[in-house]
Amino acid sequence: MKTSKEYKESLRKMEANIYKFGELIKDVTTHPATKRTVEGHAQIFDAARQPEHKDILTTKSILTGKQVVRYLSVMQNADDMIANTKMKRLMFNLTGTCTGGRCAGFNAINAMWATTHDIDKDGGTGYHKRLRAWLKDAQERDITISGALTDPKGDRSKSPTQQQDPDMSLHVVEKRKDGIVVRGAKVMICGVAAANELFIMPGTGYKESDKDYAVSFVIPRDIKNLTIVETRRPSDTREQEEGFDVPVDIGGITQAYLLFEDVFIPNERVFMCGEYEYAVRAVMNFIAPYRAAIGGCVAGQGDVMIGAVALMARANGLSEKVFRQKITQMIINNETTFGMGIAASALGYKHPSGVWIPNQLLSNVNKVHVATLPYETKRITQDIAGGIAETGCLPSYQDINDPRYGKLLKKYLKANCDGETRAKIARLIEWLTIGAGVPGCMHGGGSPDGAKLMINAKADINHYIDLAKRLANITEDIQVEQKKK
Repeated sequence: MKTSKEYKESLRKMEANIYKFGELIKDVTTHPATKRTVEGHAQIFDAARQPEHKDILTTKSILTGKQVVRYLSVMQNADDMIANTKMKRLMFNLTGTCTGGRCAGFNAINAMWATTHDIDKDGGTGYHKRLRAWLKDAQERDITISGALTDPKGDRSKSPTQQQDPDMSLHVVEKRKDGIVVRGAKVMICGVAAANELFIMPGTGYKESDKDYAVSFVIPRDIKNLTIVETRRPSDTREQEEGFDVPVDIGGITQAYLLFEDVFIPNERVFMCGEYEYAVRAVMNFIAPYRAAIGGCVAGQGDVMIGAVALMARANGLSEKVFRQKITQMIINNETTFGMGIAASALGYKHPSGVWIPNQLLSNVNKVHVATLPYETKRITQDIAGGIAETGCLPSYQDINDPRYGKLLKKYLKANCDGETRAKIARLIEWLTIGAGVPGCMHGGGSPDGAKLMINAKADINHYIDLAKRLANITEDIQVEQKKK
């Protein structure tokens, strides 16, 4: 497996095709807009070599028998999926933020492992063999893979082929003997700057008329005719700042728009092309592990918030025991999402392809919790921390260290600790609760409303009714006439 140094070098060798504020980012490892997300992902390579993290971050490849990073593996059982959830929590503990340039790609590999198996079984295609060959090579190269599902979509009331502009969802515009050509976009994609390759999946289900939109493939991040635009995050106004104004210099989150202008993908990297009947299945195979493991993500950052706010209480001269009830609620919030993820993992099933798929109902219940509980944890963090960490009233690192008046600022920031120490804690809390450290709790992995639709579809109301009828000794079939709309 690569070292973090070798990983960064692999990114430097890639062709520059990422832009921000109109500027071409020539080196993602050093540019202020991307270097922190690269540093966060680089930590995976270092942590995987540490004995205390090795079992969580690495596993044995079913393709080669060699030890590989878990992000490039196929989950075969509940223990693998539980390790995935623990891995997400660990990475938030280590970086304070998202390492999405690996987790979405990891889920895409596993989702399409099952989906290509089903397509091949039913249609006699060779997609699964292609995927196996590509994954074996990816493991040998130890590459970082970002996953991309979300299309621009356009008018949500219309299907892709009904849009005025057919490019509002990524689609095939030409089929050649040796591959396909695609046009369109994938938007709001996490961790692209830190990735070597991009795993593209269909964003939703399609009808036969939309079959050209049912496409999945993997490409180098610097492939010809792909333009990438980094989006604006709350941290952007502080990209050039120094010291504790960037409280976590070992992690960061980035999002990007991927603009495909007739990009050619060779056949060996295409895993779905026109099999519209399997698009929904692919998405469902993706969201089950994603929505289960995201409970570990938010719990991991919640762990850091608890530590930061306990530090602030002590810095202010108060024991954290004064806030015990509030901190207890933070712990409950963390363990609720983490525990739901573990339950979804344990109660999943083994797909005929050999991949483990978590329980869909519990995964989606977890997604709804992830869209609410972390925000309460952040609110409590701000509540305990006080105005210094929430109102934007903290002087900058540059001012606090100014030779003319910096000593006075440090003097008046001092409480039960050094003034600069208190400022560092405050800036970390600000970053965790309202800054770039905020993960995509609300819409990461899909919307909570979408998850509720899945919950409604997976919940068997008649089963609950039968339980009640048996206990009450009711045999009468009670029905309600459905009113016509």
